[in-house]
Amino acid sequence: MKANPMFNLQTKIILLVCGVVALALLAANALITNRVESNVRETLGQKAIDVSRMVTHSSIVIAGLEGQDEALIQEYANTIRTAVNVEFVVVFDMQGIRKSHPDETLVGKHIKGGDETLALQGNEYISYAEGTYGPSLRAFSPVFAKDGRQVGAVVVGILLGDVEKALQESHKIIYIATLFGFIIGIGFAILLARNIKKTLFGLEPFAIAQLVQERSAMLQCVREGILAVDKDSVITIANSEAIRVLKLAGIPGNPIGRQVADYVPHTRLKDVMNTGQAELDQEQKINGVTILTNRVPVVVNGEIVGAIASFRDMTDMRQLAEELTGVNSYVEALRSQAHEFLNKMHVILGLVRLKFYDKLELYITRIANKDIAESEFVGGCIHDPVLGGLLLSKFSRAREMAIDMVLAEDSFLPEPVDVQVTQELVTIVGNLIDNALDAVKDTPHRQVRVLMKYKDNQLNIEVMDSGPGINLAIVEQIFLKGYSTKAQSRGFGLFLVARAIERLDGTIQVVTTPGNGALFKVSIAYQGKEVVS
Repeated sequence: MKANPMFNLQTKIILLVCGVVALALLAANALITNRVESNVRETLGQKAIDVSRMVTHSSIVIAGLEGQDEALIQEYANTIRTAVNVEFVVVFDMQGIRKSHPDETLVGKHIKGGDETLALQGNEYISYAEGTYGPSLRAFSPVFAKDGRQVGAVVVGILLGDVEKALQESHKIIYIATLFGFIIGIGFAILLARNIKKTLFGLEPFAIAQLVQERSAMLQCVREGILAVDKDSVITIANSEAIRVLKLAGIPGNPIGRQVADYVPHTRLKDVMNTGQAELDQEQKINGVTILTNRVPVVVNGEIVGAIASFRDMTDMRQLAEELTGVNSYVEALRSQAHEFLNKMHVILGLVRLKFYDKLELYITRIANKDIAESEFVGGCIHDPVLGGLLLSKFSRAREMAIDMVLAEDSFLPEPVDVQVTQELVTIVGNLIDNALDAVKDTPHRQVRVLMKYKDNQLNIEVMDSGPGINLAIVEQIFLKGYSTKAQSRGFGLFLVARAIERLDGTIQVVTTPGNGALFKVSIAYQGKEVVS
């Protein structure tokens, strides 16, 4: 592979395009020039013929050739010559004697050129001959009297020098247009070359070949499995991570060249090619191993030529998601408490500036007792500090939204034996409360009630709201991923709730009546460190 060619790709493209444009313009120039010359000569000839015909039908000319007022012919011919801008208009009789001429001294003399014979025989034509004024284009038309006798003829002339001048003007325009076209062609060639260069990220062909090899090596280094198939569902690409994950699922061997349906069960890559629709962030179980996969069709020039899947073992991702869920809950709690604390500080600052110290004392005492009472109540019922903090943050958010949120007095939750259960409960309780708050925020009676009751190693959770309720026709769909009756990019909360409950081997029940709110009941097995007193 030649690493340093004489010309780079951009220069080659510019030279090639400029060469093609030049050849095309030269060919077009030759064809157009011939056509223009023909058109100019034809147009001037037709003009001369039209003028000669007009003169032959003049009563002055006919009368003059019949011997009546011959002097008027000269005056009429000069008037016509000046009006139509031709070199000469000559009327002559059947003996070839001029009756008119731009040079009056030539009137009465025989016409010059030797091409008038056919005109005196009754023919109309165009010829090229050398007359008194030099070479000219001459249009002849016979003149007939009223009784049909030919009494003479008319010749209208345009000097060939004028014809050549007209052709030169046409050629000049063509040459200018050709040059302009060539300049435009060069400009577009440069733009095309730059665009192609930009599309190729400024790389030369040899660099692209090297990059393909490097990308192939990188494909083997990524931590996601990559599996690609062609339009016949034959596996064409499988990196080392894909082979490793599939081996964990009990699918050993090299997949290249094999039918994907025979190698990986339920892969759906063929379905993606048939529908042309990508399937993103889909969970799939392969022989007991859960993976998160994306499947997209490969489209080239508007045609689906294959499909590609990227996937990763869900174990690491689930741990990361659980950590992020807990962090988000903590952040929400801090945000709500900081906002509420700022509002209280503004009130305190105002009372201090107004010097209402007695009211300030009462206010501080009241909010301190209220916060202490709320924290003590939640802490007394919910012994898991993470869930307790979550509930306190939801109380703060509910107050911001002017929603009456209460925790049932008979609620009780001991600290779990398995700390991983806490993360699942954060997902379940957090999303159910968020949905309830959203459901009542636009209603006149904004109430949300939460119950968490533990008994005999069983935890029952209830979240009830006074919102508009849920349409019974969609109750089964609200737990599907991406399904939402709200804005786009929603529909994940209840999906995550359902998945968390499934991992805890629990159940969820929805009790709702349109217009009368909704009640979500969750029941899961729960091992607590404490026993209900």
